[in-house]
Amino acid sequence: MYLFTVFILSLFLTIALVPVFKRLAFSMNIMDVPDERKVHVVPMPKTGGISIAVGAFVPMLIWVTKDAFVSSVLIGSIIIVVFGIWDDIRPLNAKQKIVPQIAAALVVIFFGGVEITCLGDLAPVGWILPWFVSVPLTLVVILGVTNAINLADGLDGLAGGISMLSFILIVFLAYQYGNTQIAIMAIAMVGGLAGFLRFNTHPAVLFMGDAGSQLLGFLSIVFVIVLTQTNTPYSRVLALPLIGFPILDTLTVMVERIIKKRSPFSADKNHFHHRLLRFGLFHTEAVLSIYIIQACFIAMALIFRFYSDWVHVLGFMAISSMILLSVFVARKKNWMFRRDSSFDTVVKKRLKVLKERNIFIRISFGGLRYGFPLLLAFQIMIPGQIPLYLSIIAICLIILICGSYFFNFIKFKEHVLRFATYLIAPLLIYLAESNPGSWIKSSWLEMNNIAFIVLVLLVISTMNLTRRIQGFKITSLDILVFIVILVFPNLPTLHLQDFNAGATLAKALVLFFSFDVLVGELRGQSGFLAKPSVVILAILVARGFIG
Repeated sequence: MYLFTVFILSLFLTIALVPVFKRLAFSMNIMDVPDERKVHVVPMPKTGGISIAVGAFVPMLIWVTKDAFVSSVLIGSIIIVVFGIWDDIRPLNAKQKIVPQIAAALVVIFFGGVEITCLGDLAPVGWILPWFVSVPLTLVVILGVTNAINLADGLDGLAGGISMLSFILIVFLAYQYGNTQIAIMAIAMVGGLAGFLRFNTHPAVLFMGDAGSQLLGFLSIVFVIVLTQTNTPYSRVLALPLIGFPILDTLTVMVERIIKKRSPFSADKNHFHHRLLRFGLFHTEAVLSIYIIQACFIAMALIFRFYSDWVHVLGFMAISSMILLSVFVARKKNWMFRRDSSFDTVVKKRLKVLKERNIFIRISFGGLRYGFPLLLAFQIMIPGQIPLYLSIIAICLIILICGSYFFNFIKFKEHVLRFATYLIAPLLIYLAESNPGSWIKSSWLEMNNIAFIVLVLLVISTMNLTRRIQGFKITSLDILVFIVILVFPNLPTLHLQDFNAGATLAKALVLFFSFDVLVGELRGQSGFLAKPSVVILAILVARGFIG
């Protein structure tokens, strides 16, 4: 459950920080200006990477056990982010970019023990690389992947999406092996990316910038090196399929530039995403195609993680060869994606109809609209006993809600409902986590946890699909909630070992944001929330008096 807690905090913290840093981008001119090599046509703020970094680092600092490795990773990441921000403000050339990257890599190599010392089946049995070979090799690999993700950041949601797939597998591998440090740090990155992609999917409202894309590459390769070079059963070259597409894309464009007697670091429009657009694919289709390619690489890494290193090398080469051959043949034959294909006329046409009729948002919002009060009501059934004082508080809240609607205090209605939710929700979850009733089966608790995950997905999808201009916004109260959630479980004088404080606060946070998204979508029609709120409070009153 601690991984879910970290994910939730990083997710919503990133969502909360994106608007803040977006405003900062305009004031500090951290903007991505269009040119002949870029796809977007208007200046875009590129502070998404800062939001991801802060949103992920805060849970890391709270939950990860500090040692030399963790400290070196955080220091290296800060170097990457700081100089990435500098690059976003005042663009650096290739030589200037690589200096801080080398510094960050050397920090994790010499202070964190991150080092490629074994090539597995690719070298003689038992052969360990000497330090004068392993250190330069590790440095080159870290620099290569850091820049590969950076170069792949060419379309809305591209670098963030393919990196999230890699980090999800890293979480699984670390959890399976028992490396909680990497599992927590990787899931924090997944949460940060999920929050960022809320604003970066096409059409994007901001970019991650070099600070974000370099951070993704740096952390992903560092985590993979540790997972494969320590005493684990995983393949030593698992990084090839796990990083996957960015490696293929970078190697391809660099080899092509060298063949044309150009600098391998020179900018052009020959990346795969550029080619897919030239083949006639729409923006979203190009991104989806690359997601599918990356998913194939990830599936290979997962399925064959315990297999010979040669399987990964040959498998990576086979998939890459098929992709390169397909692109080569398409270029030679001047192939273009036909818009009169059955896919466009049948599948996409039907999807367009569903979108125009708001089918997706209706399903998502409908699930959130009814799922939120039902899940909150179920929390009342879990505790073994409800304190009498909570029933008295519930009676007072019922009087407040009914009074505000009876006297039609328009501005007061929403505030009363929010106050009731923010007060009751954490208390109920605390009771459910600390003292579940004997009649509650373990399977019910598992289903309850799954329901919270589903609620998170409904919140994210509703926020992404909504057409509301005036919808969910971060308020000062939300920031205060964040502060309480981050500080409260870590106060040294509190003894919270008797229950899962992290899970309690994470679930409370999910309910808080669900309420805020509902209020934003209902556009002042808070009467729908008032009725189930009164019913829930009445059930709470009854349980408190019955016992």
